[in-house]
Amino acid sequence: MTAITDFDSLRRAMAENGEQPEGPARNARAELLLAEAEKLNIPLAVIEALGHQLKVYNYSSEKDRMFVPFARLLRMWDERPEDFDAHETHALHWVFKWMSAGMLDQPHVPLASVEKWLGEMEHRYRLAGHSERAVRGAEFSVAAHVGDEERAERAFAAWLAADRDSMADCHACELQGQGWWRAEQGRDAEALELWAPVLEGAYTCAHEPHAALASSLVPLLRLGRLEEARAHHLRGFRLVRAMESMRGAYADHVEFCALTGNEARGLELLAERPAYFTDEGQPRSRLDFLSVVVLLMERLSALGLGGQQVPGPAGREWTAAELAVHARGEALALAGRFDERNGTSHISERARARMAQEPLVDRLPLGVRTVRPPAPAVTPPAPRTAAQGSGAPDLAALLAEARRLSDTLQPHAVEAWAAVAAAAEGAELEARDRAEIADHRAMGLGPEGAETFEQAAGLFAEAGDPGEALAARSRGAYVRALAGEIDEALAAVAEPYDRVLALYAEGGTEVRQAAGVLMGRARILMRCVHEAEGPVAERALTEAERAVRELLALVEGRAGDDVRLVARVAEGHAMLAELATCAGDAQAGAELFARAAAEFVGAGLPWFAVEYEAKLAGLAHHLGDMAEAERALRAALEHGGRFLEPVGRAQLYLQLAEVVGGRGEAGEAAEHALEAAHWADEAGEGPAFGAWARHQLGGFLVRQGRWAEAAEVLESALADLSAETHGDGAVVQTQWWLGDCLSELGEHRAAAERRLQAAETARHWPEQHDHATLAHLAAESLGQAGLHAEADRAYARAGDLWRSLGNVHGLVRSLRARAWLALRRENGREDGPENGPENGGADRTHGGIGAARELMAGAVGECADALETADDEETRLRLVLELGHTHRQFGDLLARSAAEDADDDSIRAAMEEALSQMSEAVAVFVSLGDAALPPRTGAELAAGWLEADLGRPSRAAARARAVLRAYADAESDPDFEGGDEETVRARRAEAEQLLQAAEEAATEQG
Repeated sequence: MTAITDFDSLRRAMAENGEQPEGPARNARAELLLAEAEKLNIPLAVIEALGHQLKVYNYSSEKDRMFVPFARLLRMWDERPEDFDAHETHALHWVFKWMSAGMLDQPHVPLASVEKWLGEMEHRYRLAGHSERAVRGAEFSVAAHVGDEERAERAFAAWLAADRDSMADCHACELQGQGWWRAEQGRDAEALELWAPVLEGAYTCAHEPHAALASSLVPLLRLGRLEEARAHHLRGFRLVRAMESMRGAYADHVEFCALTGNEARGLELLAERPAYFTDEGQPRSRLDFLSVVVLLMERLSALGLGGQQVPGPAGREWTAAELAVHARGEALALAGRFDERNGTSHISERARARMAQEPLVDRLPLGVRTVRPPAPAVTPPAPRTAAQGSGAPDLAALLAEARRLSDTLQPHAVEAWAAVAAAAEGAELEARDRAEIADHRAMGLGPEGAETFEQAAGLFAEAGDPGEALAARSRGAYVRALAGEIDEALAAVAEPYDRVLALYAEGGTEVRQAAGVLMGRARILMRCVHEAEGPVAERALTEAERAVRELLALVEGRAGDDVRLVARVAEGHAMLAELATCAGDAQAGAELFARAAAEFVGAGLPWFAVEYEAKLAGLAHHLGDMAEAERALRAALEHGGRFLEPVGRAQLYLQLAEVVGGRGEAGEAAEHALEAAHWADEAGEGPAFGAWARHQLGGFLVRQGRWAEAAEVLESALADLSAETHGDGAVVQTQWWLGDCLSELGEHRAAAERRLQAAETARHWPEQHDHATLAHLAAESLGQAGLHAEADRAYARAGDLWRSLGNVHGLVRSLRARAWLALRRENGREDGPENGPENGGADRTHGGIGAARELMAGAVGECADALETADDEETRLRLVLELGHTHRQFGDLLARSAAEDADDDSIRAAMEEALSQMSEAVAVFVSLGDAALPPRTGAELAAGWLEADLGRPSRAAARARAVLRAYADAESDPDFEGGDEETVRARRAEAEQLLQAAEEAATEQG
């Protein structure tokens, strides 16, 4: 611990401790600081140290420890109020509210004591001249806690009616409490309306919008506003994750997971905070937490997962069922203590109601990496036979249904025939029935079904259907091809092919059976095409096309209402589409895929169209027809319906996200990418395909400025993304986006880490522009994180890269940023240049004013040198603009370089030099005309203020008039578009202010 030698060092130490993460370590440090304060023998030092201790206790899980330091503070106030300054007097009265809430949260504090304290608070606030608003708010909390709704409503109304003063809670906290009450009453829409300013960022504080986001989750779910609920969970959980004191809000997020089918994520949340099971410093938030633990555990048990191991209190392993029992007992015992204290049953009733909630959504995809708990193994009941009683399945009905499904190519036909086979065990069946059972059993076996197809062929022959027997043999040959035995398959199909054509010519079989054999042969020949390594041999393409066209010649015009034959035609056209594509004719392939898909849909078989619509989408994308690609993807999702496998659904949604995102619809694209991530997880493809979907989703969220949601998703994606599986470009882009998010969220050190990681990978790429950009961005983040020496090195590295790339703009900006860092080391200041965002608010680094001047002069020189070799007008104009900005920043830097304690001559010299640079900036911007009007007027005004500070009011006035005239002249130009209205208004107002100040100074001089 840094030595505490005086009051100032104590205050610095308390400020540093206040910035540390919430928890026991910070609390312990506050206790040590109080001991150090007592050694100083300064009453105000002890008062401030006690106030600091109170604050850290309040924002931790040890809230019950607040009462002792507060009692001491109150005694000191009563004995010697003159020892308290204005700030500590305000703080003492402010903390009365913490005490009121703190007592209410502790069931061992009698309700009479709470009510007495409420009266004491009212009395002291009245003596101090404060409004009763905070008192009525505290009274409302007491009434709501014990379930006295009538008193709560009276206090609520009085709370809102009382004047706001310095003792009132901040707007954010007040709105949170008001919305909570409306949600408790089931008035969800009103609650959300009250929370809106907090949720939208109009009002914030240390715990808001954290609490409002958490409280809004269930109301949003109840109202069916699922997208908002998902966003609030991702955004809100990020805020409360590291805040030990927000166990109640954390519990709201666990509850959300339990109610939305995200049980696995709920378990992850429990695992992150094991101490929440046992921390006893705030019993009410522990009750909230244990109640949602019961909810989650009983949800798992309802899913058949009661035996699953789950996170729980330390010291033993827990199953979901065991933890449910334990948490319920603990929660109800705790609720009982509150009720005993309160003389009501309100707390127990609320706890039981919370535990008993039913899911509000079967599954709400979140986009973050999670795995749904495995479904319990279920042994299906054995089918009953006719001998098992009147409830047995009707074999004839099962046969009829199976034939209907197979004749019309409906999904689940194979399963229907399996049910027939199970029901027919021990029964006498005709050969035809046995043949169809065997045929469909073989279909269910896939590549392993060749032998079973041969058995089916024999049974069809026995049943007097030689054509279907040959078709079954051709199907057996095809499954051999699926197993990689293509030569054997071709040999096996040769005899059925020859025989069926002869049989059909003799009238011994029908089109359907002949088409079955021809289709089997065509499929085998298509396997030759599919499995070719490298370019497909012309012979393979020709033979496959000949077989397909032979099939079409047989069937086309003869299909009629036979769905099977219509499907043969559609599949034939799809085969031709694949062959055309292989031959390099993408346009013909697209047209044929579209035709095949339309034929399947027209036949009432839309699920067969999905594969070909997906291929059509790929070809349309290749041909640049994005509208057709989008149409085909949407059609595939629609036509696949509930029959689509999860992995296929994920692939289609991701393709659709990319197409929709490509036309600028980031919001809709994010919805599709979210679905893709969800279905990839459902398919067990989370680490591979799901990670890519999350990568895309994060990018679309970034494009919408949804930084917190994007950060959660991108961090989740990075857990699975790898250069080997997804490519290092995807990893770098994800880190880049995440760095942008973290920067926007103010997490600058983490942003720097991500940007440096991405830069390190990009360092090995042949093209170095990304490396340079990432190094520059990392430097910004390092500066904003206070790592100033590291920031300077990163800017230097970026500058070297920009120079090697011939990128003057990047080089100049890195030099300017380093100049500001050097100046801040000299002055130790936190302020920055108006037009220098690249320096990221950093302060100290190596150097000083000399180094700062040298770096900024170097930036001017780089611009000037580049202008001499600029070979086109656009390049020249951009360099002139960069030069103007550099002169402007040089002027700002010089103006701020004068130390406050320097002599007057030094200060005046610095300001004169600054004015010279500012005048150069004005001249450069003037040369660019109205295109540079905003930076020109900004520099002109900065120069005017310098003139005024140097005692030249007439010159300052002239510059102010020049700004006003510039806007007047520009607006008289019919081609002037007005520019940014806010900037124009601000510039004019500042010019008027400068003019007035200059005229007053001139009058004084006169």
